[in-house]
Amino acid sequence: MKKKRKLTKFQLIILGLFLLSFLIINLLQLRWPEAVIELKGEELEVLVAKTPYHLYKGLGGRESLGDKDAMLFLFRGEEKPIIVMRDMKFSIDIVWIKGNTIVDIAPNVPVEPNVSEGALKKYAPRTEANIVLEIPAGWVDENNLNIGDNIKVISE
Repeated sequence: MKKKRKLTKFQLIILGLFLLSFLIINLLQLRWPEAVIELKGEELEVLVAKTPYHLYKGLGGRESLGDKDAMLFLFRGEEKPIIVMRDMKFSIDIVWIKGNTIVDIAPNVPVEPNVSEGALKKYAPRTEANIVLEIPAGWVDENNLNIGDNIKVISE
């Protein structure tokens, strides 16, 4: 007959610390950082997506932006970030930015309800970018936003 081995107090403390660390890391990933940016003379409060979870989730599943004006996606390097309307419930304008300059815009991007992941339309800039801004549909036209305009981060 095999004898059951009991965990020592030290082993229980180590296990507890490991589980607590795991929980804290996961909770931090769920928290959305915020920032304030300036665009066309307007200050916008934005949610910031920079973790893999946030970059994947984006605005999907939300009914609206809530009390925020936009979502800002930060990428590590310059690339052509592809955006899809995964689980989106409202239309948006997509703005690609390199450094602090707008390099491409996709206005009034519609939702795609009941479309499988593989069938979602892919939106990509014509040139490299390292930031993507998603704002409510119509903002680009209402504020006469153009390629070449600048964005300024006021606070993070």
